[in-house]
Amino acid sequence: QGTLAEFGGGSVHTGGSLRLSCVRDAFTYDAYCMGWFRQAPGTEHEELATIWTGNGETYVAESVKGRFTISQDNAKDTVYLQMSDLKPEDSAIYYCVAIESRAPAMCAAGGRTWSMWHYWGRGTQVNVSS
Repeated sequence: QGTLAEFGGGSVHTGGSLRLSCVRDAFTYDAYCMGWFRQAPGTEHEELATIWTGNGETYVAESVKGRFTISQDNAKDTVYLQMSDLKPEDSAIYYCVAIESRAPAMCAAGGRTWSMWHYWGRGTQVNVSS
């Protein structure tokens, strides 16, 4: 059974940047759709971005497009979320998710809800202060 671990959360001021990392371990399928979600207190999980490990095809939600970028280093079994121009409303717990996938188009379309994924990390806290 594979596991996901997130790293890189922390506290920054408005306008700052952070890069989150998600390391997968013991994943044996040939390709995955990996993603990032976040959840602020009192809100639902919000999908941010996805990437297909096979060819790096990505999806980024409109709410963060232009500020957030998803990328990967398959040699390190790692997916990244580069966040820039951070705002206080970006404060949340950020989660990495994954699902076995041989369908890059479906991954790049986005739109999977939180419960539709097969693997979830424990999350990393991001705080943005004004």
